[in-house]
Amino acid sequence: MKGTKYMASMVLAAMLLLIATTAMAMQPKYVFFFLGDGMSATQIQATEAYLTTYNGGSATEAADLLSPENRLNMSKMPVVGMQTTYDAHALMTDSASSATAFACGLKTRSGVIGMDDTKTFSYKSIAQLAHENGKKVGILSSVSLDHATPAAYYASVTSRDFMNNIATQLANTGYAFFGGGGLASPTGPKKDGDTGENVWNLLADNGYEVRDSRESILALKDDPRDKVVCINPVLPGSAAMPYAIDKPEENLSLAEMTEVAIANLYEDGRRGKRFDKGRKWGHRRDEGFFIMVEGGKIDWACHANDAVATIGDMLDFDNAVGVALDFYKKHPHETLVVVTGDHETGGMTIGHATTGYVAYYDRLMAQTNSYEHFGMNEWADHKAAFKDSCPNADINTDMIDLMAHAFGLDYASLNDYQKEKLEDAYDKSLCGSNDNAAAENQLLYGGYDPIIVTITHILNENASIGWTSYSHTGVPVPLFAQGREAIRFAGFYDNTDIAKKLAKAMDIREQLPVEK
Repeated sequence: MKGTKYMASMVLAAMLLLIATTAMAMQPKYVFFFLGDGMSATQIQATEAYLTTYNGGSATEAADLLSPENRLNMSKMPVVGMQTTYDAHALMTDSASSATAFACGLKTRSGVIGMDDTKTFSYKSIAQLAHENGKKVGILSSVSLDHATPAAYYASVTSRDFMNNIATQLANTGYAFFGGGGLASPTGPKKDGDTGENVWNLLADNGYEVRDSRESILALKDDPRDKVVCINPVLPGSAAMPYAIDKPEENLSLAEMTEVAIANLYEDGRRGKRFDKGRKWGHRRDEGFFIMVEGGKIDWACHANDAVATIGDMLDFDNAVGVALDFYKKHPHETLVVVTGDHETGGMTIGHATTGYVAYYDRLMAQTNSYEHFGMNEWADHKAAFKDSCPNADINTDMIDLMAHAFGLDYASLNDYQKEKLEDAYDKSLCGSNDNAAAENQLLYGGYDPIIVTITHILNENASIGWTSYSHTGVPVPLFAQGREAIRFAGFYDNTDIAKKLAKAMDIREQLPVEK
């Protein structure tokens, strides 16, 4: 009898072990979370229409739009969901509260990162929980690494403006990889209430290596490091990468940075390679990784109502998604890839009152650079050359040539209303005033350079793209998923559910939100 009981207990133990092992095998080992800041269905459709036209097809023909080479990687992923984007007290969220929602599983107020809406309690992100469970963590962004979205994966602050405090927390994470833009406030506070740490010194003290050249960053693919911060060498403003349409040769794209991150975090790829700053050799247990990649300047381009800059960064972001999907194809039973946006920006529309039911995306093809690049270069030179013509300035042949060269905008073909709008904007930009009321100027230009935003408005409208805002809008946002546990992300749900679904997919036992 005792022998029978012993045998039964052994069989039961074996069965439980088998069940546990099988359950663990079902969890994704490698998890990618891609976040297109400001990206919703409109930005996706506009990009595919542009890509169709660029590839020689027609944005008015379904057969062309549906052709695989004209589709984004994300829109071909098999599992599709939809998420709400409002925060605790606003229908139109900001990036801090939305990032807290899908990083921590918690609704909070605009401007707050990793804390509740009372600014009292701090919460762990899905990246911190993954790190505690043995996964390597990588955080990538095309804007600064201490910006609101990436910050939500490692920091808790009452204000997203406390960027030195955020960067200080970055340096203390122990995460393996950071890459993309730089740090906006690495040596002191820019806002009252912020800290005043020298983050470069703190990174060094905590064993991080900082690399800031294309060659040294790409070298990590063959000679990985355990703790590294990779910053692109050319950052034109706010420690962010340039728009993809303006990318200098010495910079890495978001897709290239994603490749470097994988090479550093994927342990099987490091077998026989040097690690830990070249001091040790050997093998380590591979618990996998969690990588968050933000296409942050999609949002910035939408704020500025520049469709071509938006599309350029959409394509760069989607190319990074393609890198993850290539990794998935090699490890289909161990990988989960999730792609979504945090909110829509700009109130971008497919269609405009002046174009009816016809799309003219060919009219976008001649724009050579972003609004930002134009403002810092061609427009800055023109303004310096013609400032003495104020207060009676009129659009001259030099400006007409600039619009044609930089945007493909033919001034002679514009209607009288469009020309009048350009004249008003030109006066405001060059001379500082026009005949409009202040409220009208605010509506027309937001906080952007009047002549530049008017040019992009007219160009976009002629192509059948409209804008309703310079801010975020409150529409739900699509989500795409592929790989192990991807089916969890089908359906319609709140943005706080994303972190909870990721936690369950990775078999993180804590019930989100988890207080620090």
